Amino acid sequence: DRLNAVFARFKEVAEKKKGGFEDEDLEALVSDQAGSLNELWKVTGLQCSTGMEGIPTATVKMMGPDGVERYVAATGTGPVDAVYKAIDQITGVSVTLEQYGLNSVNEGIEALATTRVVIVPNEGGPNDSTSTNAQTGIEKERKFSGAGSDTDILTSSARAYVSALNKLLSWKIRRTSTSVNEKSSGGIGDAEPAGEPEIVVVD
Repeated sequence: DRLNAVFARFKEVAEKKKGGFEDEDLEALVSDQAGSLNELWKVTGLQCSTGMEGIPTATVKMMGPDGVERYVAATGTGPVDAVYKAIDQITGVSVTLEQYGLNSVNEGIEALATTRVVIVPNEGGPNDSTSTNAQTGIEKERKFSGAGSDTDILTSSARAYVSALNKLLSWKIRRTSTSVNEKSSGGIGDAEPAGEPEIVVVD
């Protein structure tokens, strides 16, 4: 499945890139697909308007884990910020973008761009990821990274951000599932937990 995903992504990018692929391009695509193994959300459409005048606005369409496509438009301080705010609205997350990096894989106007991000869920938000160290008892926020590649900078940025969000949401699901299993296995066999003892007064 992973090989098929890489090949499909290769065909998608090849339609945009006319100058052929280099080794660095293929490495970036493989790395890009590695972050989509636990893909809950996927960007299926992206359009952005920006310039020296006017407010940067992005319209993003995404496929959710339920197979339903949703879209929303959002504004931001820049095109990437607008895209990320639209993604936040669709997925319902509350995170802080801690790191953002953009690099060109090779040279030329058709160069493949690779974006890497690090996000931290906001404390008290719907996806709060505070975890306690079993040895020290110290609580700390988990960080989630993501990477994305595309010939379009905004698409590359969106893919990286969604990759990080998918890691966060997948971790949250596993954590919730583990917590439920621990609670359900607290009894002995099929026995029900005992209730409050009944006190009988004898005259």
